Amino acid sequence: MKLKRMRRPSGLLRLPVFFIGIISLGLALSVHCEAKDLDEIIDYSIAAVVNDDGTVQMTYHIDWRVLDSTSEGPVSWVIIGVANRYCSEVRALSANIKEIKYISDGGSYVKITFDREYYENEIISFDFALTQDYIYQMNLLTDGETVYRFTPGWFDEINVDTLIISWKADNVISVSPAAALEDGYYVFETTLPKGTQFEINITYPNDAYHFSNDKNIAQMSKSEMFWDEYGPLIVVVIIIAVIVGFIFVIKLIADLIGWMTSAGFSKTEKKIQRTVIEYYPNCPGCGAPRPEGKENCEYCGMNFVKSEKIVEETKVPKQFKEVKDEIFGHNDEGTYRVSSSPNTYVRVASIIVPARMSFANYVHSQNASSGSSRGGGGHSSCAHSSCACACACACAGGGRAGCSTKDFYKTNLKMEYFEKSSMKEFAKQFVS
Repeated sequence: MKLKRMRRPSGLLRLPVFFIGIISLGLALSVHCEAKDLDEIIDYSIAAVVNDDGTVQMTYHIDWRVLDSTSEGPVSWVIIGVANRYCSEVRALSANIKEIKYISDGGSYVKITFDREYYENEIISFDFALTQDYIYQMNLLTDGETVYRFTPGWFDEINVDTLIISWKADNVISVSPAAALEDGYYVFETTLPKGTQFEINITYPNDAYHFSNDKNIAQMSKSEMFWDEYGPLIVVVIIIAVIVGFIFVIKLIADLIGWMTSAGFSKTEKKIQRTVIEYYPNCPGCGAPRPEGKENCEYCGMNFVKSEKIVEETKVPKQFKEVKDEIFGHNDEGTYRVSSSPNTYVRVASIIVPARMSFANYVHSQNASSGSSRGGGGHSSCAHSSCACACACACAGGGRAGCSTKDFYKTNLKMEYFEKSSMKEFAKQFVS
């Protein structure tokens, strides 16, 4: 993505506000900054030798000139695209390489960190080697012949003055495009203007080396590319989800235990209570008959109550089954005679009883009482980088890194690469 500075059009203030918003949005979405070249690759050389098992020993030499170390900072590391993920034995050959490693980020790359920063007009000369597999296919074009297909990493925003691929000529049947034969190597030489690619094909007889039909030219499927791009983030999301879920379950269990062990009464409710009272027809003390509505004998003071029992609708004693409808037919407060038994009455009263708090209300009250707080965070900047996209058979590109967050060379993700890079680096800590 090229960026260019956005300018305010003349006369814009005379346009209606609606059109100002539309035009401003359009400018924001389509803005491209014209930036001068940050780097130039003077020499990009790859020497390839096929091993007996069909793998290829590749030795890289690159002369990288820093054109601008002010806009994006000095160069401290670069990324070079390699054929595919079947890349092994990556090693530095020059002393100025502090660290070298294979990385995967929507493609296949080698990340090289230098032992110092390089500034404008300095040339970084560095060498490294690796062993590459899965870049050939048996019987690809003709039965009985095996073809190696290789596209070196390219750069969308860097000109390569000279690209030289030297492929050892032993047992080779043919090459494409045409190449000069020098000192036992087929030498392909070209330039790579920004964004251009260069593919070579080297053909062998099937019995030239120990080729395998199981090692066809590696092509990253969409699922593999998706996993390379988003896999680490998905793992982090899953880990976070598991942690959050675990915390939620622990809190739920703690709340449940708290609710079960607490009194749990936070309010009251009105309830109708029915009491069935049986009276003695005569005083059990002196035998005097019971006057209507009297509880105690007016002569000896004895109580006329024979039995008194609170009755619940869901649990009616056997002796009251036959009069259940009459007992529970009264809802207003008062005392009512049971018609089938002249000495039996139902007392109906409204009482206030404590109500147990529901578990949901208990949790809500706990959360409300504990309160909540939130805080803020910061962000950190990262070095910018660049890499061209990965070709199915053998490529991927590269770029430089300075000290800002802008990215002038990335083709797969462009500017979004380093907006997500910090998260990806964090994610890889969980999956490495």
